[in-house]
Amino acid sequence: MRLAIVLLSVLPTGLWAAGSVTTTPPPPPDCAEGQVRDEDTGTCMDAKDSRLNDAERMRAVRALAYAGRFGHASEVLDALRDQTADLALTYRGFIARREGDHAGARIWYEQALAQNPANHLARSYMAQGWLSEGKDQAARDALSEIRKRGGRGTWAELSLRLALDSGKTTRY
Repeated sequence: MRLAIVLLSVLPTGLWAAGSVTTTPPPPPDCAEGQVRDEDTGTCMDAKDSRLNDAERMRAVRALAYAGRFGHASEVLDALRDQTADLALTYRGFIARREGDHAGARIWYEQALAQNPANHLARSYMAQGWLSEGKDQAARDALSEIRKRGGRGTWAELSLRLALDSGKTTRY
């Protein structure tokens, strides 16, 4: 546990993505249902507005999912231009898992991994689902796979390792 605290204190933060290290929660969402903050104007816009890009939508999805606003996060995911992007599939899996649909979550994670086998975040979140189902060895195998595929030092590796150590999965 001491190692985890040290790592959390020294690891950099950045954009939440499959291979990044992000140890801080996102800022709370501040737009109404169905809206996303436009980074250029600082205003809330309809999630389907063509002036928004998928990166802005994905930042909103992360914040909404972390806040437990899964319906709103799903609505923003529906507005993505690229519905088959592996990170979008990962978020769909995360939402399904957090809502208690572990079988549905696995389907989304497997689709994300089929798109991008090096999607460490999908692998980590799928493994955290296994942990909550008591499948510790499958989760340990996933941690090994993340490391084998170059994911050592990422948020995906850290969050799964902390979950294995503590028995508690992460909120994001």
